[in-house]
Amino acid sequence: MQILVDADACPVKEIILDCAKQCQVMVHMVCDVTHILSYPQEFVKITTVDKGADSADLYIANLAVAGDIGVTSDYGLATLLLAKGCIVLHPNGFRYTNENIDRMLFERHISREMRKKHKERGGHIPKRTAEADTAFQKLLLHILQKQTENL
Repeated sequence: MQILVDADACPVKEIILDCAKQCQVMVHMVCDVTHILSYPQEFVKITTVDKGADSADLYIANLAVAGDIGVTSDYGLATLLLAKGCIVLHPNGFRYTNENIDRMLFERHISREMRKKHKERGGHIPKRTAEADTAFQKLLLHILQKQTENL
């Protein structure tokens, strides 16, 4: 088991590293060449892929195996990881499941259609909160502890 991170715009990288260190789990961060990541910890691997639509997502999807933990805010990547039997978390502290991903993809589709028609839907994206960080940390630690107990 490892934690696979869609690291391009991930706001919880430091939280992931703290939890992974605590539970002694490998972290694999993937980003494109427009981002520079450097983490000296021996339990962290960084892979940089070419810039391009979905380059990092496809790399992560190909790397993933059942039982890995994925962290992404990308619904498409979440779908691919769920299909491979991964546990998939959103940085805001909720878990993607086979039961909720279809609704999320449908809402994303509706939002895109509304934007095409120049109609507002929901306003701006709210600022990241400390509560979202706390929710993510609690969820990740819970899952890591549960998974390491089962090994």
